[in-house]
Amino acid sequence: MSTNCSEIMAENSEIIKNEAGTVGLEKTVEKLDHLKAQNQKINETNNDLKNDDKVPSNAFISVGNAADAGSVGYEIKNDRELLQKKADSYDNLIDNDVDITVKLTDIQADCNSPLYSAKRFEDLALHEDLLKGIYALKFQRPSRIQEKALPLLLSNPPRNMIGQSQSGTGKTAAFSLTVLSRVDYSKNAAICLFPSRELARQTVNVITEMGRFTPVKIAFAVKDSLVKKERITAHVVVGTPGTVLDLITKRLIDTGDIKIFVLDEADNMLDQQSLGAQSMRIKSRLPKTTQIVLFSATFPDDVIEFSSRFAPNANEIRLKIEELSLDGIKQFYMDCRDEQHKYDVLVELYTFLTIGQSIIFVRQRNQADMIAKKMTESGHAVVSLHGALDGSQRDSIMDDFRSGKSKVLITTNVIARGIDVSQVNMVVNYDIPLDHMNKPDPQTYLHRIGRTGRFGRTGVSINFVHDKRSFEEMNVIQQYFGKPMIKVPTDDLEKLEKIIKEALKT
Repeated sequence: MSTNCSEIMAENSEIIKNEAGTVGLEKTVEKLDHLKAQNQKINETNNDLKNDDKVPSNAFISVGNAADAGSVGYEIKNDRELLQKKADSYDNLIDNDVDITVKLTDIQADCNSPLYSAKRFEDLALHEDLLKGIYALKFQRPSRIQEKALPLLLSNPPRNMIGQSQSGTGKTAAFSLTVLSRVDYSKNAAICLFPSRELARQTVNVITEMGRFTPVKIAFAVKDSLVKKERITAHVVVGTPGTVLDLITKRLIDTGDIKIFVLDEADNMLDQQSLGAQSMRIKSRLPKTTQIVLFSATFPDDVIEFSSRFAPNANEIRLKIEELSLDGIKQFYMDCRDEQHKYDVLVELYTFLTIGQSIIFVRQRNQADMIAKKMTESGHAVVSLHGALDGSQRDSIMDDFRSGKSKVLITTNVIARGIDVSQVNMVVNYDIPLDHMNKPDPQTYLHRIGRTGRFGRTGVSINFVHDKRSFEEMNVIQQYFGKPMIKVPTDDLEKLEKIIKEALKT
């Protein structure tokens, strides 16, 4: 892993030139001194990395058995390259020009004050070991969401936070940095909850990489990875609500000193009866002073009301509805004759699905398996993933997909949220997403298509409709976001190829 310091100098040279004429020589020299210091730190970090080919022995501690620990450790080492790819494109999200609304609990405070915005990581009074982790990931400056969120998250005394940001804008890094800043290395200090095993595993990687120069220990608490009656001594517990609650109930996690409690994809966690109840029970076991942080790309009105009770007196960062639909994703639809025609069109699309990597979302588990089986028998390399598979199978499938070994993944909503696979440039909604009332679900739609177009890249989403009902479902989602979905042909592959390739270029 290396960082091109000359790029940073070149990037900032124009700023210095402009400031020289208006601010004066003193300011210019001050900025040059800062850049030299930053470059020196990055060079020192790169030298450290050359001598650090393996994950530090104290960077990961498993709640499960040796086999599970090995599989997660394997992912961390192999994900380093994938994290680096994400970091290489990190600057693409910096200039995302969205309207962010900040609401402070202190009504006397000015949310536009420099105190509530950080243009540089160095302005956040972070420990040097955390800055080294940031430099190692080549994060040069905060994204828009991080500019606003990090000063609020890191303020003392700690304040609760309800944060909304588009997919691929750096929210995981924001709360990971906050968790690492709050850690007391002598006891359990943080609990981070996620709706799926896959998202929890991914976050273990992010926190581990960001905290690699610290002595942080992370416990991975998900189903199928538990050693009975083993007390958890890790500083940060990352897992799913049911498993973490079970550990707390059995007194295997000491919650008496938990400083920060994070719910990622919070709207999904709080809206689902079982996950919401489990999260509430965990929160009831925590100290009253624990900082509560809720993040998601979507917060429907009914959920934001409940969130405000879950995280009282919270600072809030919100986006307007029209800002939610991701402009970097070109949205299309294909009008099929019937269910069989949908499958036939999907097979015809296979050539385009493998230009990069693709995710196909279906409504039911057996449907994912059936489509994968039929396509595989026809000679098309695809894999399926859903919640009915055991943990080791799910881990293996995701590892193969992350590494690029498999190109096309057919799945349910189990990975609709938060999963970052940088090479995914196409999402197919084989079925329009519905909520638990069988009504069109704009929030899940947004999360699904957000698996592509990550970190400023261009992506394509294609929605299949095949009858009046599915067409109406798609229209509800289209009207919700106010973004048109363009019809593309099902019977003209040459025209379709031209449309898709053109969309991926822009």
